[in-house]
Amino acid sequence: MHQAFVALLEGNASHAEQFDSRFDHVQESQHPDAVTVCCSDSRVLQDHVWNNDQPGRVFTCGNIGNRVVQQTDAGEVVSGDVLYPIAHTGTELAVVVGHTGCGAVTATYAELTDGLSEPAGIEHCIDLLAPHLEPGVDALPTGLDDETAVNHLVEYNVDRQVDALDDSADVPDSMSIVGVVYDFQDVYDGRRGEVHVINVDGETDIENLRTDHAEIGSRIDRLWSY
Repeated sequence: MHQAFVALLEGNASHAEQFDSRFDHVQESQHPDAVTVCCSDSRVLQDHVWNNDQPGRVFTCGNIGNRVVQQTDAGEVVSGDVLYPIAHTGTELAVVVGHTGCGAVTATYAELTDGLSEPAGIEHCIDLLAPHLEPGVDALPTGLDDETAVNHLVEYNVDRQVDALDDSADVPDSMSIVGVVYDFQDVYDGRRGEVHVINVDGETDIENLRTDHAEIGSRIDRLWSY
């Protein structure tokens, strides 16, 4: 057996010991406070981002590029992964979580600027991101190095995913939709591991956000406006 899996099982044994008594209230149903759509990056610990250790509190979705959309025969729609808790568990808050240095955004940026060759599965994911990011690439300030450009596009991608939720007829108007960026690379002012709020229900202007949401004003920040 691969030793990495043996180590995972050892970790699970510790988890089971700690969590044995925490499932009583969610064994039959779930009513999470929020659905989060995170990038499936090993550096982004989806529950630990929120210091969450309570089963049933957060419905976590993950994919490369923190996408909320998928392609169907009917065209592009909000992913069923995201819609499920909204439609069936009463969840009223959706949080789109991008992160600094996102590999999916990096690959999409490379595809849009230089061309890229990836396996079909990764190419499919990039093809879902590219139409949403292409206007952002065109709008980037001149003279940015690639790393800075990518982090600008991380914000742009979060905004587009928030828009997709906000514009969907399948998502109730009563839903609160928040877009954030998780920073572990010292891109924003603050501590590594902090979440920075960049979008609330489609509003992206920093001053408006800080006025409207003064209780979290210190956590609201953006790299750019466009």
